[in-house]
Amino acid sequence: MRAWRPLLAVAALSAVLTGCGNDSTASDKPAADAGPWSFTDGSGQVVKADKTPTRIIAHAGEAAALMSFGIKPIGIYSDESVKTDPNLKNLDLTGIEILGEEWGKIDVEKAAALRPDLIVGDWWPAEKAHSGMEEGVDEKSKKIAELAPVVGVSQGKSIVQLADGYADLAKSLGAKVDDPQIAANKKRFEDAVAAFKAAVAEKPGLTVGAVSPSDDKLYFANPEYAPELLDLQSFGLKVINPDKPDPGFPYWENLSWENADKYQPDLLLFDGRSFTATSNADWGKKQPTWFKIKAAKAGAVVSWPAYWLHTYGDFATELDKLTTAVKAADPNVGN
Repeated sequence: MRAWRPLLAVAALSAVLTGCGNDSTASDKPAADAGPWSFTDGSGQVVKADKTPTRIIAHAGEAAALMSFGIKPIGIYSDESVKTDPNLKNLDLTGIEILGEEWGKIDVEKAAALRPDLIVGDWWPAEKAHSGMEEGVDEKSKKIAELAPVVGVSQGKSIVQLADGYADLAKSLGAKVDDPQIAANKKRFEDAVAAFKAAVAEKPGLTVGAVSPSDDKLYFANPEYAPELLDLQSFGLKVINPDKPDPGFPYWENLSWENADKYQPDLLLFDGRSFTATSNADWGKKQPTWFKIKAAKAGAVVSWPAYWLHTYGDFATELDKLTTAVKAADPNVGN
């Protein structure tokens, strides 16, 4: 997967909010029109069906987005345990068949038994594939695409666009997208953006770099293929664009550990999918050149919600954390 593949080398790798976790599910089950149905996929293709789909299998984040509008999938496949997946860990998954809890592995036989009429997974432009069907996925797992039409919103230039895209998909499936709870969480997101912009404006010289460490390399994120980083840039944060992204996998510039200090941001964003409270110290022990990055040496490290956000509620929560980190950051650390 676009952004998960580097993390396969990490041994430690293990929606609209009710509180401060995932988005809560809308209370009323949507009543879908009989059809016909169509939706423009992130790839630009128009996906059609004679009837509005009701038996939906979805990838984790996409499932969380649909559930925030009251659309409960019959099956979910995730890239990690559903108990730890940041999209799913606070959602009620009762009655939903879990079809996979590891990137690249989907139980297609179990999925087929559910008789789905729609598969929902993000469209990834760099890989020209939907979630769970990218290069590197088990070939037998890719056969899930043969069970039903596949549709998803593009992981493009903005999480805001992604969230709005899933609202459009939910509406096409019969959901009420004007629920007051949804509007309240969008307002909470807007407030979080305002607070984040204010914090950034107070430190105009602050630079930030997003990374994902692995045993053999330090992966330095390319914002061009990370919509949440593009959003942060649009909010005024100076997120560094690497000089030489991998031509075949442009989500990252691949740095050897000898060159881990090529970039010197004031604040380091650490891939949240493998981040723990002790990650900074752990990597300093594991790879001494980690501390050649001045921000790491100074402990200016914060979790980055890498490639998983799908809803205004989750984005608001993560923005609040980043706002706190920006307020605490020293814009001279990387000098």
